[in-house]
Amino acid sequence: MDATDPSAPTGTSPAAPTGTSPAVKCLVWDLDNTLWNGTLLEDGEVTLPEPIRDVVRVLDERGILQAVASKNDHDHAWARLEKLGIAEYFVLPHIGWGPKSESVRRIAERLDFAHGTIAFVDDQPAERAEVAHHLPAVRCYPAEQAAELASLPEFSPVVTADSRRRREMYQAGFSREAAREEFAGPDEDFLRTLGLEMTIRRATEPDLARVEELTLRTSQMNATGVHYGDERLRALLADPAHEVLVVQLRDRFGDHGAVGIVLLQRHPGAWLLKLLATSCRVVSFGAGAVLLRWLIDEAARSGVRLLADFRRTERNRMMEVAYRFAGFAPYEGVRSDVLPGEAGAADHEGVELLSIEPVRQEPPTTMRLDAPGLGTDEAAGGTGRD
Repeated sequence: MDATDPSAPTGTSPAAPTGTSPAVKCLVWDLDNTLWNGTLLEDGEVTLPEPIRDVVRVLDERGILQAVASKNDHDHAWARLEKLGIAEYFVLPHIGWGPKSESVRRIAERLDFAHGTIAFVDDQPAERAEVAHHLPAVRCYPAEQAAELASLPEFSPVVTADSRRRREMYQAGFSREAAREEFAGPDEDFLRTLGLEMTIRRATEPDLARVEELTLRTSQMNATGVHYGDERLRALLADPAHEVLVVQLRDRFGDHGAVGIVLLQRHPGAWLLKLLATSCRVVSFGAGAVLLRWLIDEAARSGVRLLADFRRTERNRMMEVAYRFAGFAPYEGVRSDVLPGEAGAADHEGVELLSIEPVRQEPPTTMRLDAPGLGTDEAAGGTGRD
């Protein structure tokens, strides 16, 4: 598409080919003559075209969050969204008189989304240009394209049971944040008030789409950054030497859904943690630390060494800290000595092998843990222990 074409999305980095651009995770809507027909403050009455209503509904079902950046009177505009029956679809409405680029920036920061996963749609070329100038990674679309956005590849992610509930989970998260701001005590005391329950279970075929999505979307808390596709996951699921585990979390505000995955390979005398990934939404709950302590405890129960692959990426420093804090250190020996039968070093380029001599761990103090036993004598059962 030619860059001078007025219907072309602006704000996409020219260095990023269309085929490699990340999927849109949040669409930010302008209101007047974009989401609805008419200008609210001038016309009084505005109408919502059915094709636009359909786009809002479809994107929501796909797990794409939607927000608002509009120059309008907040109370008046929000009341109109409620009257039109679509207010519930928007997680972060920024309705006021400031620059729209600042509204989009604040939305991205609140969601902790990279700018390249944000899209913005507006009828005014000047507004799109202002956003594109200050936030060049944000993809900007003219209002004329609004009705067809759902048909574009960047708005067509893999849809899972969890993605259909993504808006509800983020809205629950905002309520949780508000409760934390009102709580006067330490973070650990607040976590105890949430009634957190973590469930770790073996994945089944219906889980694979969400597992694949987690390997693809999770970057900050991803130990290797390796994407596992459906075919590869099915092979691991069928291999008795591998454990494919799904981690779920819920609390008094609602269900967080599937928030983590563990890919574990059994070797004689050692377990290899090939991938650990958790959603950044649950970092503040200490989910990664609880998972690592549970794995260390299971390895100690089974009398095996616990090893972990770690590949540094631009964004996973937080995961490296979690491993170090749990007691993992670089393995000083030869990889094949502890992992017999593994491929040569060339197949593990950029991967650091971490190791820990496991000891029994105390159960978490801030959440209830329901997890299976991974030892050979417990492999088919669940502990359900706190």
